[in-house]
Amino acid sequence: MEESTSRIHSHQSWRLAALALLLAGAAAGAVWHLNQAPGSAPAAQLFSVQSGESLTGVAHRLHRAGFIRSPLLLRALAKARGADTAIQAGYFRLPAGATAGEILELLVDGAHDTLRVTIPEGWTSTRIAAHLERHGIAAAAEFRAAVNSPELMRSYGIEAGSAEGYLFPDTYHFPRGYGAEAAARRMIDTFFDRLAQIQPAGAAPAAGALHDTVILASIIEREYRVASEAPLIASVFVNRLRSNARLESCATIVYIITELQGAAHPKRIYEADLEIQSEFNTYRRRGLPPGPIANPGLVALQAALQPAETEFRYFVVKDPDTGSHHFSTVLSEHSEAKFVYLKQVARSPGRAHS
Repeated sequence: MEESTSRIHSHQSWRLAALALLLAGAAAGAVWHLNQAPGSAPAAQLFSVQSGESLTGVAHRLHRAGFIRSPLLLRALAKARGADTAIQAGYFRLPAGATAGEILELLVDGAHDTLRVTIPEGWTSTRIAAHLERHGIAAAAEFRAAVNSPELMRSYGIEAGSAEGYLFPDTYHFPRGYGAEAAARRMIDTFFDRLAQIQPAGAAPAAGALHDTVILASIIEREYRVASEAPLIASVFVNRLRSNARLESCATIVYIITELQGAAHPKRIYEADLEIQSEFNTYRRRGLPPGPIANPGLVALQAALQPAETEFRYFVVKDPDTGSHHFSTVLSEHSEAKFVYLKQVARSPGRAHS
C-alpha cells in the first residue's frame, strides 16, 4: 500500500514538474513574441521623449505608433533592468524591426540623434534656412515656405505675412531631418518663451503693437555692438518716431542690398545707396519699415520693450574696433562726431556714410 502511494505521489510530482515546464515555456514564448517588433512596424523614424515624461506614457505612445506589441512588457523589461526611471529626454532614431528590448536600450542609454545648431542674433530667415540645410535639418526652400505660411502665422496670432523677426536666435539641438515647419515652430515657441521672461509684468503688447516692437528690435539688433548701448539706440529711434522724423538706419539699407537685391554685404554705405527706392529705406520713408529686417535676440528685444529715457536723436560710430557710438541731441554735435568718424576711414576710396 505504501509503495502504491509512493508511486502515485511520484507520478503527480512528475506531472506538476512537466506542467511547470510547459507553463514556463509558454511564458517564455509569450515574452519572446511580445518582445518582437509588430508585423506592421513602421520604417525607421524619429521618436521624441519630452523632459519629465513617464515610462508609462512613452510605452503607450510607442505602442500606438506601432513600434512595440506590449506597453506592459516594455515597463517590465525596464523594471527588471532597474531602468524604469532612467529613460532620457530627446530625439531617437528607432530602427525598423527593433525589439522592445533594443528600443528600451536606446531610450535608456541616451543615443540621441541630434545636432547642435547655433542661430546667431541678427540673422535673417534666408540665412537661417541655408544654415539648416547645411546641417541636414530641413531643406532651405521648405523652411522659407514654412516661415511664410499664412497658417503658421495664424496659429501664433502673428499679424504679419512672415515669421521673420520671430525666429529666436539660440543654440538648438535638432535631429537630422527634423523638418521645416517643426524647426520654425521650435524657434517661434522659443521667441514667445523668452518674450514672456523679459516683458514687464502685465504689459504684454497686443499683436499689432508686438509686431512694431519686433520691427524696432530687429533694427536695434543690426545697429548695436555694445550691449549697454542698445537701450540708448532704442531711445534715439523712439524719439525720432515720436517727432515723425525718419529713422535713417544704415541697417535697413544693408537689408535692402543683401536681402532684397541679393548683393554681397557692403563694406560701406554710400550716398547713392540712400536713394534706393524701397519701403525699407528709412532714409526716404518715415516711420518703421513694413517688417523686421532680422531676428533679434534678448538684448535688442529688451531694449525695444524698455528703451532708455533720453533726449538723444542721433548716433554715429566713434570706435570702429569696439563698435561703440557717440550719441547726440542736436544735429551740430552729431555732424561733428560724424566728421571725426569719417576722418578715421578717409584712407579708403569713395564717400562712406554711417
